[in-house]
Amino acid sequence: MNISELNPQAVWRNFYALTQIPRPSGHVEKVAQFLVDFAKKNGAEAEIDEAGNVIMRKGATPGYENKAMVVLQAHMDMVPQKTKESNHNFETDPLDVYIDGEWVKAHGTTLGADDGMGVAAAMAVIEDKNVEHGPIEVLITKDEETGMYGAFGLKAGELKAKYLLNLDSETEGEILTGCAGGMDVVCSMEYQEIDVDSSDMVAYKIAIKGLLGGHSGLEINEGRANANKLMARILFAAVNTNIAWLCSWHGGNMRNAIPRDGEAVVLVPKTHESEFLALIDKSRNIFTAEYGEIEKDGILLTAEPCDMPTKAMPEDIQENIINAVMAAHDGVLRFIPSIPNLVETSSNLAIINIEGGKADIAILARSSQDSMKLWLCNSLVSCFSMAGMQVKLEGGYSGWQPNPKSKLVAMMSDVYEKMYGKKPVVTACHAGLECGIIGVNYPDMDMASMGPTLLSPHTPSERCHIPSVEKFYNFVLEILKNIPEE
Repeated sequence: MNISELNPQAVWRNFYALTQIPRPSGHVEKVAQFLVDFAKKNGAEAEIDEAGNVIMRKGATPGYENKAMVVLQAHMDMVPQKTKESNHNFETDPLDVYIDGEWVKAHGTTLGADDGMGVAAAMAVIEDKNVEHGPIEVLITKDEETGMYGAFGLKAGELKAKYLLNLDSETEGEILTGCAGGMDVVCSMEYQEIDVDSSDMVAYKIAIKGLLGGHSGLEINEGRANANKLMARILFAAVNTNIAWLCSWHGGNMRNAIPRDGEAVVLVPKTHESEFLALIDKSRNIFTAEYGEIEKDGILLTAEPCDMPTKAMPEDIQENIINAVMAAHDGVLRFIPSIPNLVETSSNLAIINIEGGKADIAILARSSQDSMKLWLCNSLVSCFSMAGMQVKLEGGYSGWQPNPKSKLVAMMSDVYEKMYGKKPVVTACHAGLECGIIGVNYPDMDMASMGPTLLSPHTPSERCHIPSVEKFYNFVLEILKNIPEE
């Protein structure tokens, strides 16, 4: 069986079509035009707004004209993560997707079910002439994963709907009514490189591979290793004992993904080569002891001879940056006091790029409390400012606050219980959803979020649970039938 034959076929057929169109964040022009063409082919209105979002509109089916308008909302971009062994080019290559038991996966890359499944469900509603619903809008936003730029760019008055159904959650049977806010902490500096005297030195590339990584909101509380933090521990020990000199350092590539891989090039005095290699072996054993029960696939830490660099970092710069990365908070800072199993505040030390006289570090801070988010961000500003870096706070947004009087959520809960014989879980999440941003310009819009079950989004282990997709989509259809009248 191929993926397009899974049930519901309309959803899976559309999802497969999306997997064949390259759509990493920042490169969504092709998929945006594909969605517009799809909508028009199926008799719906469609346009690309000034922010690059796709907006579709479909009239009510006969007998449902008096229903309030609802908007189905998802995002078109995907997180481009792959294994070190993969040669996949996210800007040009289709995904290689396959069925593994009850799961759909992709070979060596993220699957893009976050949020391709939401987009595919909205497409299925657009094309199906038998779905019973009132007037519908579909909002497919641009570049959610890199900064929610499409949601930020959505203008007031563009949407007419009274209710919004966000299709970007990742646990079937849950209805989300709130999420954390976020802020990007962007650190940068330029420095003058120094010449390398290679006569008594050897060069090594330290590499960390194979970590689980994961979604920096949904999985930040699972204690997974951060490749940037592990590398910092090695470099701190090596530099402070004068057995290595840092030349370059790269780790992570997405602000909202826990970094899985990293590499650094160092110079090692020939007289200390054995000490350096012993440090690598010791670090490998320590990391395995610390994370072995979590990183069950193992932590691959290697140090291999490499080409001799011609330049290195000045002593004070390398020490300051390593110290700052060591000191910077990473992971959960606090759980919500009244909901002790839900993360309130966290940070993800996501990206490090140091080479050629430039150093750039990116951290994503999240919190459902604006005051805690600001405190965390200011502590990170203080940390990296002391290292001599310029620090900016960018892309800030407040969390989406639950509405205890939501008519939409009450209706959805009743519908789910009637369909499946049990109550759904109504909760909030630590991930960032676009509802809070959209709600700034649409403060009276009643919102909720739902989706099929996905595991390990933002990693090459991302997978979508096949049975949950049918339950999710049937739930969407039943919600549309039960939207209140105006």
